[in-house]
Amino acid sequence: MSDHPPSNRLEIEQPTRGADRNRSISSQPDTASDDILLPSLEDGITVLDVDGSRGVPILQSIVLDHLLMRDGPAFWVDANGHATTTTLSRIAPSQRLLDRIHVARGFTASQHYGAVCDLPMAVNHCIQESTTEDSLRGQQSTGHDEDTSPYTPSLIVAPAIDAQYRADDTLGEAQAETLQARALAKLATYAEGYDIPVLVTRSKRDEFAAPVETAADHRLECEQTRMGPKISGDDFETLLYPVDGGAYYQTTFAYWRQLLAARATQVGVEPATPSTPTQEGVGTGVTADGETVAATADPLLDAWTATGTGGR
Repeated sequence: MSDHPPSNRLEIEQPTRGADRNRSISSQPDTASDDILLPSLEDGITVLDVDGSRGVPILQSIVLDHLLMRDGPAFWVDANGHATTTTLSRIAPSQRLLDRIHVARGFTASQHYGAVCDLPMAVNHCIQESTTEDSLRGQQSTGHDEDTSPYTPSLIVAPAIDAQYRADDTLGEAQAETLQARALAKLATYAEGYDIPVLVTRSKRDEFAAPVETAADHRLECEQTRMGPKISGDDFETLLYPVDGGAYYQTTFAYWRQLLAARATQVGVEPATPSTPTQEGVGTGVTADGETVAATADPLLDAWTATGTGGR
C-alpha cells in the first residue's frame, strides 16, 4: 500500500533490531511519522504472552501491522473470541486490510484441531479464488514487498492455542495434551513449509501450556505500564510511547541516564567518576564550591550535612 511510512519500507530493506530503531527515532526532530512501536514477526512460531489480560488489541495490532508490511492473506484459527470484529474494525486503517484475514473458529478441541488440519485446504481454496478473480479482471497484483506473494499466506494466527484442549471434558488429560502437541506440530510444519510467521498465545502459563513455549522459535512478552503496553523480545523492546501532539515519552531508565549525561556535557558539568564504595559511604561527590566530600546512600542527607552549606 502506498501510504506506509518511509521508515517501515526501509525496515524491510535494512532490518535492524527494534530497540536500535527506537533509539534512532528518539534522536530525530520529527517522530510523528515514524510509528515503529510494534515488533516484526520472524518466520517460525512466535508465542505472545500478555501480562494481566487476554491482550486482544495487542494481538490484533501486531497482526494488522504485519499485514501492512507484507502481501498475502492471514489465516486465523480462533479460540475464545480473539478474532472479534469490533476491535479489528476499530484498529484497522482500511476494510481492504480486513478482507485479507480468513478466520476459522473452533469451539471444541476436535473443531479446533480440525481447523488446524484443514488449513492447507483453505489456503489452496483462497489461492484459486484470488487468481481467478485477478484473471477475470485482467489485473496482476503487485505488492510493496517483493519477497512475498499476494496469494500465499503471509501469517498464521492461533490465539489461546491451549484453551479448547484444556477445557474439553470429553478428553482425558493425556488425550488433550497429545491433541495440543499435534496441533503445535502442524503449525510448525506450516511455518516451515510456507516460510512465514505463526503467531500464537496461550490462555494460561502453566504446566499444560508449557509445550507451547517449547515449540516456539521466538517469544514476545507484553506488560502493561502506566505509559502504555511495553512489548519485549529477543530483538525488540518498546521504548517510546506516543502522546497528543506527536510527542513521545521515553520511560527507560538507561535512556534518561544517557540523556542527562549528554545534557551535563553540553552545559559544562563533567560527571564525577564513581569510586569504590567504603564502609561509611558509597563514594565521593563534589559540592557547588568544588569541595570533594564523602557521599552516603542518601543524597538528601549528603546535602543536609555538607560543610559550608548551612547544614549540621
